[in-house]
Amino acid sequence: MDKLWAPWRMEYIVSDKTADCVFCTAPPANDDSGKKILYRGEHCFVMINIFPYSNGHLMVSPYRHLDCLTRLNEAELMETGKLIQKSMDILRQVYAPEGFNVGYNIGKSGGAGFDNHIHAHIVPRWMGDTNFMPVLSETKVLPELIEGTYNRLQPLFQKLKL
Repeated sequence: MDKLWAPWRMEYIVSDKTADCVFCTAPPANDDSGKKILYRGEHCFVMINIFPYSNGHLMVSPYRHLDCLTRLNEAELMETGKLIQKSMDILRQVYAPEGFNVGYNIGKSGGAGFDNHIHAHIVPRWMGDTNFMPVLSETKVLPELIEGTYNRLQPLFQKLKL
């Protein structure tokens, strides 16, 4: 069994999460660049994870505050699926990953940081992308700042048609 070590995520894990839901507060803030929102659909949106496992780690979320995949209506489910597909296509163009981890963490015991608002993770992966740095020194080397990721991806998401 392969293991994905992500000790740099500890900052997020131990952070205070009593604040408002990021998936509810980011869209109405009307600050897409600041909130790292790449795309706004009719029912769902795409944003960059600011505590990424790798560069290009995206999240797709419905606007509605729902705690489980089974509560999405048909339109939200369809748009989420399409946005996951299109996001993967864009990430392939920009980063040329060798693979992806795509999925949902549902509920606290399922690993969800925001357990009351469903969102899909899209994590680009490369062979050897976990090296000795996180394992030995609890340091993750991300070669690009979040702002750089936003600037690379945003023009392609602006052209996106579902």
